[in-house]
Amino acid sequence: MKTKAGLWIDHRKAVVVTLKEKAEEIALIISEVEKQLRRSGDSPLKGSFEPSQVPPDDSRSRALAGHLNIYYDEVIASIRNSGSVLIFGPGSAKNELKERLEKNKLGGLVAGVETVDKMTDRQIAAKVRKYFAK
Repeated sequence: MKTKAGLWIDHRKAVVVTLKEKAEEIALIISEVEKQLRRSGDSPLKGSFEPSQVPPDDSRSRALAGHLNIYYDEVIASIRNSGSVLIFGPGSAKNELKERLEKNKLGGLVAGVETVDKMTDRQIAAKVRKYFAK
């Protein structure tokens, strides 16, 4: 049996379940991405809040993209040797990862992409086992 993997992913973390002959491994990959990047500068409560202290939105979005790139590269490294991969999760991260896999010529690994809500590690592992038992 070729190694199969399933992963639940959002922008904060990825839970990767790898199925081998008689073993199952669960790995957690934590993202360094903040939900909403904070603006630097003084607090309005401490005094003036100068517009020059606020980074422009384009630099904030570049920083977010840089953090996501590092995160997705780490996720891809964990599933690169799999024969097929099921990607699922609640938000847009699953589709962003799929596009990144296709861009890296690894799109053939993707067995499916599904939208699901939050799940425990056990629920994730059970879903992956059930999907590949077909």
